[in-house]
Amino acid sequence: DYGFHAPTVSFPVAGTLMIEPTESESKAELDRFCEAMIAIHGEIRALETGEADRQDNALKRAPHPAEDLLAEEWGRGYTRESAAYPLEWVRARKYWPPVSRIDSVYGDRNLFCTCVPVDESVTGDE
Repeated sequence: DYGFHAPTVSFPVAGTLMIEPTESESKAELDRFCEAMIAIHGEIRALETGEADRQDNALKRAPHPAEDLLAEEWGRGYTRESAAYPLEWVRARKYWPPVSRIDSVYGDRNLFCTCVPVDESVTGDE
């Protein structure tokens, strides 16, 4: 987790992620974003070349909450260090996700509305 989070992953094109830097972002922030994208590309290349395991890698198993990183047993094919701080500058601006991945994108692609039906929410007091 490099600390860049889109407001949502529910977009009209399935399997995509919107990247929308604005003129309000500083050059330093845009440089960090570019460095993160280059590092993620390196993680993908490691998968392509077989250097990293296709099922057990930091990219596939991200994000890594503190509960996972601090557990006595690690048992993964990559280090806790690389999971927590993939780039040095992440240390100072780390976002600690409360949970790890949940059903990948199941929740985004299978909406389950828990709202009260409209006819039940309307009262006669209007």
